[in-house]
Amino acid sequence: MSYNCEKIIDRADTGSVKWEFVPDWNDPDETNLINACDGQNHVLPMWVADMDFACPEPVIRALKQRVDHGIFGYTRPDAADLAAVVSWMTKRHGWQIQADWIVSTPGVVPALHMLVRAFTQPGDSVLVQRPVYYPFFSAIKSNDCHIVSNSLELADNHYHMDFQDLEEKTADPKVKLAILCSPHNPVGRVWNAEELRRFGRICKHNNVLIISDEIHADLVYPGRQFVPFSMVDSDFSSNSIICTAPSKTFNLAGLQTSNIIIADEGYRDQFKHAIQANGLYGVNPFGMTACRAAYENGEAWLDALLSYLHENLQHMLRYFSNNIKDIKLIQPEGTYLVWLDCRSLGLNSRELNDLVLNQAGVCFDPGSLFGPEGDGFQRINIACPRSLLMEALERIDTAVKNRR
Repeated sequence: MSYNCEKIIDRADTGSVKWEFVPDWNDPDETNLINACDGQNHVLPMWVADMDFACPEPVIRALKQRVDHGIFGYTRPDAADLAAVVSWMTKRHGWQIQADWIVSTPGVVPALHMLVRAFTQPGDSVLVQRPVYYPFFSAIKSNDCHIVSNSLELADNHYHMDFQDLEEKTADPKVKLAILCSPHNPVGRVWNAEELRRFGRICKHNNVLIISDEIHADLVYPGRQFVPFSMVDSDFSSNSIICTAPSKTFNLAGLQTSNIIIADEGYRDQFKHAIQANGLYGVNPFGMTACRAAYENGEAWLDALLSYLHENLQHMLRYFSNNIKDIKLIQPEGTYLVWLDCRSLGLNSRELNDLVLNQAGVCFDPGSLFGPEGDGFQRINIACPRSLLMEALERIDTAVKNRR
């Protein structure tokens, strides 16, 4: 079966956050959005993490069949839905989980907010590894907790964990949780087993519960192997909560379905209580239908996607090497998000955002969103037809040259 990743699909008039709107990054407090599809010289959106590829045909067929049923009442995952999640984790990652460990939620970000609320008190601290996915910050701050950063270190164009700093930060009794991003968004690291083991042992020694966001687990490039955090050490299952979803893997983000995997019964019951306290009941029937269809019949599509993403990455590496010397690409080991080091341009954050959005007509995610460690960086989403990717790179190239 062939998959056409080159086809450009018009996403106008679909309410697409990515294509119909561009945030005003020059004013972080401004919530107004600017239409991105108007005019001949529309902005090319390469920011929010959804793909410009149609999701797998088996998923589309399953959704059509569900629509044809005609009744969309209250829904909960049944045994077959849970079995599909269990089977995927075993088949794709060699991770043996049990169906009763799975707690379904309407997306990983809402789950993170509820997890912080469930396992902290106002005034507690939550550790993250900046630069990191910025909704982590809102999950912490909206629950009246403090952000503590065990910031990643960049050396030789490669990011590493600072374990000495981790030991010092987690020794503070106010640090109750650590949110691990694995694979890491935005820097693209796929943490190896030894890195995860050291991280897990330090946290466990200091009684810090780990929430591992593994939403990008399926998106790993050749030569790298994703390791589920709970598999690294037999002790880690009792001190971790794993966030998973089919959304990034199969482009299903709008269906708002995630599966939070909690082996420890006490933690699981505590999280379920937090869900109930937020008035949530059941799941989106279309999200669960899509999740099951993707996990049961979407693997061939995923393999084709990974091949195409790898080719996109290689084209991008060559383009930057040959044309845009002042921007360094931090080569990702996983995800379809690429972290760009633009510090050699000598621009502050506002000037860099202006260059990318207003002069080049491309929308990336400003690095400053991911924490102060991201100043001078930009994040680009390469999950799009190659023609769009190359047009975006050419626009950046022209804007940089014009500035000179």
